[in-house]
Amino acid sequence: MAKHELFGGKLHLYKRENSRHWQCATFLEGRNHRRSTKAESLAQARDIAEDWYLELHGKHRRGEKLHEKTFKDAAAQFITEYEIITEGQRSGRWVEGHKARIRLHLEPFLGNLGLSQITAGKVQEYRIHRKTKPADWEEKNKRAWKAPSHSTLHDEVVTLRQVLKTAIRHGWLDHLPDLSMPYRGQAKVIARPWFSPQEYKQLYTATRNHPRTLANGRHRQHAEDLHDFVLFMANTGLRPDEAYNLQHRDVEIVEDDETDETILVIEVRGKRGFGYCKSMSNAVRPYRRILERRRPDHTRPLSPDNAPAPTDMVFPNNHLRMFNTVLEQEGLKESRDGQKRTSYSLRHTYICLRLMEGADIYQIAKNCRTSVEMIEKHYASHIKNSISTAAVNVRRPKKPKKPGLPGGVAVESEEPPHAP
Repeated sequence: MAKHELFGGKLHLYKRENSRHWQCATFLEGRNHRRSTKAESLAQARDIAEDWYLELHGKHRRGEKLHEKTFKDAAAQFITEYEIITEGQRSGRWVEGHKARIRLHLEPFLGNLGLSQITAGKVQEYRIHRKTKPADWEEKNKRAWKAPSHSTLHDEVVTLRQVLKTAIRHGWLDHLPDLSMPYRGQAKVIARPWFSPQEYKQLYTATRNHPRTLANGRHRQHAEDLHDFVLFMANTGLRPDEAYNLQHRDVEIVEDDETDETILVIEVRGKRGFGYCKSMSNAVRPYRRILERRRPDHTRPLSPDNAPAPTDMVFPNNHLRMFNTVLEQEGLKESRDGQKRTSYSLRHTYICLRLMEGADIYQIAKNCRTSVEMIEKHYASHIKNSISTAAVNVRRPKKPKKPGLPGGVAVESEEPPHAP
């Protein structure tokens, strides 16, 4: 094996017998540091090795890390920890979303960088890179290029933040860089896509008439289920995933003492874990119709011995396609702000209608398993009933004018001047 020594034996240049490239090595901070020069010529390898040696010692004198972990190392550690620690607390789709964002976007751009090199400026370069159309896009893809949306970039930065926090916990990074979006003003207040009272009436009227247009019995039953789903959701404020997790043993029809109305008391299991929901009285009839359709023996009326099993799902089918069809036919798919309406919009409708009726915002938040802050930010800001006219239209009482002489000449006071 050919060997050469540089800088008084502090830098070693050598070539292994089974390799055509020269290698270099030095001892610093109690350990050996090695790298390949990727050069076959001795003169070229010598220059590369000297530059590497001087750069290494420069970092050592400045107190910089010589062998720091890369973003790829931190990302691998994050994926291992996150999947195990959050098992049962985060959905599989959310975990896979983190993996996909790292694999497709973050790692190709930041993977080989040392963690200390990921600065606020580098994150801004990443945003610009994602918003810029690649030069070879048409050659590699048959579809038209589309820049990622603000929410997509936000999710990617959230994943990046989680990876960097993992590095901090392991001592690989000293502090978290500034990941906030520069040059951005205060976000506009945009109403979440909900159905106004007139639009909601238009929607449930359409879903009520929809089964009559279907001759097929199976599709007709699905249309009836959709109508009851719309009414149930808009009168309970459940999230779609909470509704699809409901079993009949989670729903109880009770007489409410405070309002003297028949309501549903629902045990909710979903995004925020376990909680309770008390429905509006208008949710009772749709639920009773669901029980009628789900009874095992359709020749007999609904009774305790002819009712769905307690563990049966309240909404066993997903009516997404039929729901979107009705929205398209009625022109309700998009809100005025251009936002797409989904089944989640029924929850937004419940909250907005309750605010318009003057319900207490804390009780709404408690019943919907969310925070007052979220309701004030996304709902109350665009509800006109949340503004008190009596508190806004206040007029200061006017003082009576002093009498004066004709021509606007003021009357002189007869009181003696103030003594010095």
